[in-house]
This record gives sequence, C-alpha cells and structure tokens, in this order.
Amino acid sequence: MSKQFKHKVKIYYEDTDAGGVVYYANYLKYLERARSEAIYSLGLTNTNLQKEHDSLIIVKSCNIEYKKPARFEDELEIISSILSKTRTSFTMKQIIKKNEEIISEATVQLVTVNKEGKPIKIPEILNNLLN
Repeated sequence: MSKQFKHKVKIYYEDTDAGGVVYYANYLKYLERARSEAIYSLGLTNTNLQKEHDSLIIVKSCNIEYKKPARFEDELEIISSILSKTRTSFTMKQIIKKNEEIISEATVQLVTVNKEGKPIKIPEILNNLLN
C-alpha cells in the first residue's frame, strides 16, 4: 500500500520539558493528529465514521522509537503510510522528520470498533480509500 500522508507540526514551549526538549508523550499526540489529518485528507472525518458507519478507530498497540530529540520551535513533518490491513484492523508506519532527518519512528496498529468497543469490519468507504 503506497498511499502516504504528510502532516507538519511546529513545536511550542508548552510541548517541551525544562530542558527545551519535547516531552516524550507529546510525540503520541503528534502521531494522532497526523492520523486524523490522514482521515480528513480522504474526505472523511472521525465523527462521520462514528455517526454514519457506527465505527471508531482506536489504537490497539503502538511501538515508538525515539532517535533524536525535537526542541522548542522546531518544525516537524510526520509521514504516515499503511503497512497492512485485515478485515478489522490496519497497521500504520509513522515517521517523524526534522530537516529531512528521521528523529522518531512508530508502528501503530489500529482497530475499527463499534460504540460498545467490539471489533467490526473496516467500513467499506474507508477500506476502499486505504487501498
């Protein structure tokens, strides 16, 4: 699956620790924003998927490797791509770059569930757009 999604993030003071380095948990927020923007770029919204398709996309697992720090006022680019899909889940590779250098990489497994939290088939509209 070759579709790539790109999202830019600027680092603000509130994102950093006392040393001016991005606090590690904030990377997870940036990855989430990039995944949401990927959905929006396909012409969908998470609200639409929930209301019209009784489907939520949740994180089942996330493996992240921090290679180099990001700092106050850095501009980052997050590149997200689909690695694999099953009937109810898909796995994304997300790379965070600073000045074209990879500073963090994550593999995130996402599952589609209904409002009760039970795994369900990926909605056809999303499945077709992820190909």
